[in-house]
Amino acid sequence: MPRIQAQSSRTIPAPASTVYSILADYRNGHSRILPQRYFREFVVERGGVGAGTIIRFRMRSFGTLRTFRVEITEPEPGRTLVETDLETRIATRFAVHSTAERQAHVIVATEWTSPGMRGWFERLLAPGFLRRVYAETLDNLARLATSSEKPAPHW
Repeated sequence: MPRIQAQSSRTIPAPASTVYSILADYRNGHSRILPQRYFREFVVERGGVGAGTIIRFRMRSFGTLRTFRVEITEPEPGRTLVETDLETRIATRFAVHSTAERQAHVIVATEWTSPGMRGWFERLLAPGFLRRVYAETLDNLARLATSSEKPAPHW
């Protein structure tokens, strides 16, 4: 089955530890960077910070609302978070790398497979849509990371 991929990245003028802390804190950080026009009903079901967290949300895309229930893992604590939908196994990876003393390079990438005609439409439309969502998310992350209002580091 062909893989579908969408990715966006940004350098943020804040320490990598600050940026990662915002991403890993699903109660007070991550939930605040999601563009409200796409994300609805964001609920932390279990945990709330880093690995083991389970979240549920609805996402608006192409005129429909779709519910996702996602588990968070940290393959590289302090550097990489992976959100995996428990039903579809679609995975979104957030990777944070230090580029300078007070800068972080953040990559958001989603990859999945989808067969048949649905897969054809998804390969055609979803990557561009997701890049726009990720660009707005990264803009919000940069604003929060450079403001005086930040969640505390979790590790």
